[in-house]
Amino acid sequence: MKRFLPLVLVLLIFSCQEQIKQTTSPILVESGPQSAGFSAQRLARIDTTFNNWVKDGWINGAVGLIARDGKIIYYKAAGYDDLETKKPLKREGIFRIASQTKAITSVAVMMLYEEGKFLLEDPVSKFIPSFANATVMDKFNPTDTTYTTIPAKRQITIRDLLTHTSGIDYAQIGSPEANSIYAKNKITAGLDVYEGTLADAMTRLGSLPLLHQPGAKWTYGLNIDVLGRLVEIWSGLTLEEFFNQRIFQPLGMNDTYFNVPEEKANRLVNFFQEDSTGLKKFETALGGDMNFPLRKKSYFSGGGGLSSTILDYAIFLQMLLNNGEYNGVRLLSRNTVRMMTMNQIGDLSLGDSKFGLGFAIATEKDSGLFPNQEGTYSWGGAFSTTYWVDPKEKMVVLLYRQMWGQHGSDVDETFKVLVYQALNE
Repeated sequence: MKRFLPLVLVLLIFSCQEQIKQTTSPILVESGPQSAGFSAQRLARIDTTFNNWVKDGWINGAVGLIARDGKIIYYKAAGYDDLETKKPLKREGIFRIASQTKAITSVAVMMLYEEGKFLLEDPVSKFIPSFANATVMDKFNPTDTTYTTIPAKRQITIRDLLTHTSGIDYAQIGSPEANSIYAKNKITAGLDVYEGTLADAMTRLGSLPLLHQPGAKWTYGLNIDVLGRLVEIWSGLTLEEFFNQRIFQPLGMNDTYFNVPEEKANRLVNFFQEDSTGLKKFETALGGDMNFPLRKKSYFSGGGGLSSTILDYAIFLQMLLNNGEYNGVRLLSRNTVRMMTMNQIGDLSLGDSKFGLGFAIATEKDSGLFPNQEGTYSWGGAFSTTYWVDPKEKMVVLLYRQMWGQHGSDVDETFKVLVYQALNE
């Protein structure tokens, strides 16, 4: 018996090591800058810059969050939620994250992919029959919004939707042709919608022409709204129910909603636009009421309907950086995350970037233009929220504003420089 003891001990040690490996993916915790290889002195340049931007009227306020290897080394708000009363913007504010909803919908889709509900090459018409006889716009008459079409060379697939290569355009913010055709057929961007259902709208969308042949180009469109409807079909839940039950509650994302509850209404931050006299608080944008997160709705836009805090979304991104797992909860396998965060559009053009299954992917050329590493994946929202995950640096970074102004791209790019210049190791 004694001769078997060393073997038993080895097996026990190996088993314990495996258990430790399974439970040691980083979870977000606030820590000192030095613990994650940042310089506190150089990191303070972000504070100075934020305050200067507020003083100069570039922003009313902003919240930034930087985490490396699970250590949150920057999580601060600057500026005001109300410029007239000087009410400060708080880091726990709830922001309309618009197209940041897309990554969450894409994760929901890939969770169901892992359950065998579909294959990426399945035609959308297998689940929404109105997409079966796809056509492509040939000629468009802007005077009366009539058009002619030609047959699509093939049906659009689930992969086409995830990569924005289907030929579906965007309502309200897309091309003039798409804006006209979608408006006539009561198709919207989905933010402030209280009539009809997502099922009805996506069925109507399936009968409308594509703007180009499937797979021919990258065109930002309502693809993820279609995927939101598919999540409902595959799961038997509304998109709101699926998100809550399968993503938000398991991860501890307690401030992310399609419908912000009344008891948290005072945390919804104000929206500002810049005019000739400076920044002004606006109650409407994109033809909708900016209080839409507080107005009870049952139309759930997978492409843009959510509101959230910067910390909640950082948890979601850390889950992805952890290869699909967070705090003992696994949503995706590591190879599914690998697929989502690699080039899925081949040689199609997206500026200097590529696109995966839900994210823009930084190329080698990108990494020569900005400090982030090749392979960084990112996106943002229409109301000036943005994020990126840099796997090589093990970093999750977010910058949240709630405004439109002429300095948006300068702020985004300068913030990126300020983050990376503070890295010591």
